[in-house]
Amino acid sequence: MRVDNIALPGRVLGMLLAHAPESEAIQPLLVSLADPHWVSQWPYPVMPATSTLIASGLVYQAEPLAAAYQRLFIGPDALVAPPWGSVYLDRESVLFGDSTLRLRQWLRQHHLQIQQATGEPEDHIGTLLMLAAWLAEQQQQQLVTQLFSDHLLPWAARYFQLLAQGAYHPFYQGVAQLAQRTFAGWKTDGVFGTDNQPVVRLYF
Repeated sequence: MRVDNIALPGRVLGMLLAHAPESEAIQPLLVSLADPHWVSQWPYPVMPATSTLIASGLVYQAEPLAAAYQRLFIGPDALVAPPWGSVYLDRESVLFGDSTLRLRQWLRQHHLQIQQATGEPEDHIGTLLMLAAWLAEQQQQQLVTQLFSDHLLPWAARYFQLLAQGAYHPFYQGVAQLAQRTFAGWKTDGVFGTDNQPVVRLYF
């Protein structure tokens, strides 16, 4: 497992999905994505259509990027792609479902703590990707594999599918496509462990 192959994409994708575009934490990243040379630094091939969507989304006039983030990640209307795992894994499609509790137990077991905004579930897609990046940087390969196989893989593909289909904003469509390609690369690299993963029923 190459650390950079997980750390760089995990941190970039995690920040894009977890932070509003107007936040200070994400401004340097958006500047970098406006430069097409970022594609050469990505550890997996990026389709030209994907990089075009991301670049055009940064200057998209029909809907400001901040408004798109509000619509896709906060509301007030129903979210086309809720970014929390338990929405997909819990029979009632609720926040703080059983899968969130299992994640909390796993975090406590391995002495990991996620700093979240007040009331925010720990199983946010962006948060988990940033955690994967941090674990990779700490050379915690086993924990990276467990995090993906038990707490991300069961629902991430469905999430990115919904985001790509329902974002209606080129930037987040591009981010979803980039994430899909990156997950495919991680699978090829064996980041997820064996292919004999338990079948998980999705409810969203």
